[in-house]
Amino acid sequence: MPVIPEVLDYLDELSEIRRDIHAHPELGFTEERTGDLVAAKLAEYGCEVHRGLATTGVVGTIRRGNSLRAIGLRADMDCLPMQELNGFPHRSQYDGQMHACGHDGHTTMLLGAARYLAATRNFEGTVHFIFQPGEEGYGGGRVMVEEGLFDKFPCDAVFAMHNKPGIPIGSMATRTGAMLAASDRFDIRIKARGGHAAHPHLGTDPFVIGAQIVMGLQTIPARNIDPVDSAVISIGFMRGGSAYNVIPDELHIGGTVRSFRPEVRALLERRMDEVVRGTASLHGATAELDYRRGYPPTINHADEASFAADVAAEICGEAQIDRNIAPSLGGEDFSYMLQARPGAMLWIGNGPGEGGCLLHNARYDFNDSALPVGVSFFALLAERFLAVQ
Repeated sequence: MPVIPEVLDYLDELSEIRRDIHAHPELGFTEERTGDLVAAKLAEYGCEVHRGLATTGVVGTIRRGNSLRAIGLRADMDCLPMQELNGFPHRSQYDGQMHACGHDGHTTMLLGAARYLAATRNFEGTVHFIFQPGEEGYGGGRVMVEEGLFDKFPCDAVFAMHNKPGIPIGSMATRTGAMLAASDRFDIRIKARGGHAAHPHLGTDPFVIGAQIVMGLQTIPARNIDPVDSAVISIGFMRGGSAYNVIPDELHIGGTVRSFRPEVRALLERRMDEVVRGTASLHGATAELDYRRGYPPTINHADEASFAADVAAEICGEAQIDRNIAPSLGGEDFSYMLQARPGAMLWIGNGPGEGGCLLHNARYDFNDSALPVGVSFFALLAERFLAVQ
């Protein structure tokens, strides 16, 4: 089947909602306006509305019949702390905040599915529409689970999707097992002995130590990790000094670490600490590593990934479904929900991306042409999972 025809009847309204959310982006756990909009629409459609989980989270519920079977459908609502460079009318109205990852589209697609399912109710059981705050580094998925998401809203399985520039509109992709990586962060603080830039031999230069640490860290994935495993250590910043002619006493380095397997994650952390301390000691300085584990890997359950791919194929056609896409080293806090319940995440095509514009780019925009595909997928997923016997 193609996209659900009824969805096309209110596609213009969905596009307006999506662009309104894009124009009013909100950071993690501050999604008050977005939450108000979501709650108002869910109530308008005839859903039960529940608020307050993870501060700004919203859950809408539709029930039909006596079946105890239930499905959870999740969308994220928050934006990124970055300046938008687009010039179209629905560009961000807030400096330093932007929907550069398409959460405006995810939220709108789930609202569209709620509207359709509330009107048709062609299922037997319960659908929970989970609108999650704080995905972009805040761990809103973890907070929702810890605050009793699945105790208050029991689900037999939970599903999510994320848009993907580079995948054509009308195509979807998923895989069994690791879909996205564990995402960790680290800070390295080097303490040396600064001095005049003209006399470096009289001090200990933290920049030289930092440069060697950065290069040393890159040997860990290349020489300590089995080549069949994936891992990456990326430096995000180096901060130190304030004058052209002064060698500072300290240097601060920060970045992220990505991996899929627990054993690899542990090895990365141990070897990074050894490289940091050892390199500093070699130069007569000290350095400390603060390694903070973030989102766990997003692991799709086999049965649920296969089921979701089957549903996607009904909408897009089997030829447009990649059932074994390569895993991504990006991170996702939907991982916490998949640790608590069976389920799966899928990529939904967002088109080529203007000028190669991908996620987290200051000129990114969600492609509204994907809305009917996403709405239809969420809706049909619920209908097939809760099929009337």
